[in-house]
Amino acid sequence: MKSYLGIAVSAIALVACNNQAPDTSETITQTEEAATPEAGSAKEHTAGYNPDRNAYFGDLHIHTRSSFDAYIFNVRRTADDAYRFARGETIKHPAGFDMTIAGGPLDFYTVTDHAEYLGILPAMDTPGTELSELPRAKDMFSTNRDKITAAFQGVGASVRSGEPIEDMYDQGVINSVWMQNVDAANRHYVPGEFTTFAAYEFTSVTTNRDDGTFGGGNLHRNVFFKGDAPDRAFSTLDSTNPEDLWDWMDEKRSEGYESIAIPHNSNVSDGQMFRLETYNGDPMDAAYAEQRMRNEPLVEVTQVKGTSETHPSLSPNDEWADFEIYDKLLGVYDVSQTEGSYVREAYRNGLRLQQEKGFDPFHFGLVGASDSHVAGGAYSEEDYWSKIGIVDGSPIARGSVPFPGTTSWDNQPDNNIVKNGREWFSRWSASGLTGVWAEENTREAIFDAFRRKETFATTGPRMKVRFFGGYGYTDDILTTANLTRQAYQGGVPMGGDLVGTDATPSFIAWAQRDPNMGALQRVQIVKVTSDGETIYDVACHTGTPDPATHRCPDNGAGVDITNCTPTGEGASELKALWQDPDFDVNTRATYYVRVLENPSCRWSTWEALRNGTPPRPDVPETIQERAYTSPIWYIPAE
Repeated sequence: MKSYLGIAVSAIALVACNNQAPDTSETITQTEEAATPEAGSAKEHTAGYNPDRNAYFGDLHIHTRSSFDAYIFNVRRTADDAYRFARGETIKHPAGFDMTIAGGPLDFYTVTDHAEYLGILPAMDTPGTELSELPRAKDMFSTNRDKITAAFQGVGASVRSGEPIEDMYDQGVINSVWMQNVDAANRHYVPGEFTTFAAYEFTSVTTNRDDGTFGGGNLHRNVFFKGDAPDRAFSTLDSTNPEDLWDWMDEKRSEGYESIAIPHNSNVSDGQMFRLETYNGDPMDAAYAEQRMRNEPLVEVTQVKGTSETHPSLSPNDEWADFEIYDKLLGVYDVSQTEGSYVREAYRNGLRLQQEKGFDPFHFGLVGASDSHVAGGAYSEEDYWSKIGIVDGSPIARGSVPFPGTTSWDNQPDNNIVKNGREWFSRWSASGLTGVWAEENTREAIFDAFRRKETFATTGPRMKVRFFGGYGYTDDILTTANLTRQAYQGGVPMGGDLVGTDATPSFIAWAQRDPNMGALQRVQIVKVTSDGETIYDVACHTGTPDPATHRCPDNGAGVDITNCTPTGEGASELKALWQDPDFDVNTRATYYVRVLENPSCRWSTWEALRNGTPPRPDVPETIQERAYTSPIWYIPAE
């Protein structure tokens, strides 16, 4: 097995010939009239303030040239470029084409460069710096592919092991670039219009491999600061143990630096992200669960490297479980272990731990992101550019069209480009985004939404989804003019704990389509208990759910693959007031909403269509874009 560098030799040669010096520049719509703050209130709000909360959309996982695994692949865009992209400006991809955000400007955006060797590769590539004089720098940016590969694999091995490369580990440069990223976030923050956070990625990897590659099980976390940020970032070169990261976050919190960490790509964690013991293999306890949830209240459930909701082998009765499954470990072709890698199973195990031992370390909400390494996320199937840089910057490299000189998928050459496209890039996704429900578009309001887990994830569309649970909802609440106000007053929103009474609770599930994307097909509620799971369709575009199967009738929607035109009709809005027909007042349960659009062409089909060749046969031609809410946890009364 080889790392990205070892198998992308043509990209390495391009990097070596393109050295540059561092760039130092800088609805669910509320239907009722929102209440205004009381006169004389001490807190001033922005113009969009809504006490019943607005939906805001953003990307919480973006890399720029300062990340070691971006710069080596010819990424030269800065944090400033990233924020400009998010606000609608066009920037250049490393392969030379323009990138403009699909769907218009976002509400919030966060650069999360890897803290390990932050900014070191650009400095090594800048003549006149001390780092540029290192033998490793001369190898890293030489024209000799073997030297480049060996130099970069050493960086990956260091990040994986936590053992710094002494001559490369310049803490002064790392801290300086970290503060540059903090300053960029502060410069681009416009309260009421566009929110940014100082943030970075903690890049822990577990592996049994000893071949010197970066490949292994992903335990990465993105760390976000609510306001001010400390003058250095804690990285795997301090410790590879995420529990040590939590200790550092707790320490910094006591100093006034409030933060959260968001794990990502549990699907390729090799079963480690949601394992049932600590990092060092010790038993979990209540203190562990409390610290984990204090520091990690959210998990990234969808992004370019696949979906982490569930897996067909874990959810055999879920017809929609086989969605954008990517299961290769980081940088290698090894397959990740399924158990311990998906959030729905983690919810089930958390309930079991709560039942048996009195604590739940997996009481987390859900978000989505892109993990773009080119400063701009590709959220549209029709306009997709993958994530790394020049390595996956063309349809040929992504494996969505046959290799040059061929017009069919038969007898493709067995070279590295074809192999990477088949095993990796063709199986990646045009995803995702985070939605939050917050009173206004400010750091304080959005971060508070993260804390209370009033968040939802989408695979790209900006559909708005609300989810409430309570006991006093009346049958007419879905048509009342102040639905949202009554829902908050009579229950809890997504991310909340619903404490039991002797009654059966009711749930409100409400979705509105993204007007620029596909129509809605169905709204589902996923129920998880310590014993299993059930999928209930609760709102349908056509007809009503069958009470025996809990499934909507087929609405007949599809796609004309010859031109990627949707066929059939769908809904602009779906609502339901639902009670669990299998509810047990004494059983803990986790409920979350999943919304499905009508089918649409996958990005790989769009690229094949434009190329005039058949779609790749070993990936789906179509997908159903979707959204996932954070759960509501039902807790029986004492």
